[in-house]
Amino acid sequence: MLDRLSRSHITNYSIFLRRPENLLFSYWEYRGTDFAADDAAIAADPVTRDWWALCGPMQRPLDTRAPGEWWAGLTEVFHSD
Repeated sequence: MLDRLSRSHITNYSIFLRRPENLLFSYWEYRGTDFAADDAAIAADPVTRDWWALCGPMQRPLDTRAPGEWWAGLTEVFHSD
């Protein structure tokens, strides 16, 4: 799965867990030029699909997510280089 992410130009990938609420937050950077194609390649990857099948039932999307979202997006409110 990590190899597929790398080949799809996903870098600096981290997942954070907030306990006791069991909230996950992930961060990654995209370095490619065609996100739609790279995202489709990730979704078609058999190892990734197996991982999603294993982890999916353990996830509960936030009620406040946008229509069609599994993961609720966040708004960046501050960034410094």
